Amino acid sequence: ASPGVVLVEHPGGLGSGFLIDEDGHILTNEHVVDGASGVTVTYADGTEQRAKVLAEDPTIDLAVLEVDAPPGSAKPLPLGQSRDLTVGDPVIAIGNPLGFERTATTGIVSAVKRNICSPNQSSIANAIQTDAAINQGNSGGPLLDRRGRVIGINSQIVSQGGGFEGIGFAVPIDTVRPVAAGVIAGGQPQHAWLGI
Repeated sequence: ASPGVVLVEHPGGLGSGFLIDEDGHILTNEHVVDGASGVTVTYADGTEQRAKVLAEDPTIDLAVLEVDAPPGSAKPLPLGQSRDLTVGDPVIAIGNPLGFERTATTGIVSAVKRNICSPNQSSIANAIQTDAAINQGNSGGPLLDRRGRVIGINSQIVSQGGGFEGIGFAVPIDTVRPVAAGVIAGGQPQHAWLGI
């Protein structure tokens, strides 16, 4: 069996995602599927499936997808915790950088509690900074701890040249988990905020 990391495609874009349960729920970034009229996911064994976008949440750059009956060879990735991460913890980023499918890169947690800007210009708190190589196409893929648990969703890089320069960011799984669970339970993404 292979980990349920998938290639996420639509006519206007390419990214990564990962299976979180045997019911066919997949997490990716909102900016990976933004504007898509249809989404296709491809598993490690080459199986392709159409995916339904259950919800898009640009506030935390999260999209929840659903497929019917994922192949038996694709195993869901376990979700870990991001709150106890410390600088220096080893991490693995898996995705499809520049279209090279299912690529793994390693690095460390370079910093914690960073603030990054979401697609709708909200602030995503507690982002994980890593020096694991992240490039275009890695977006939406998992950032794993040394035990293979998802601790974040690879989302952004800081680059002057457009490619990997050692500063990548992942949305922490502790931020993603309750929103995804609410969507899977039949709801829509919700966030409390104070406007003054």
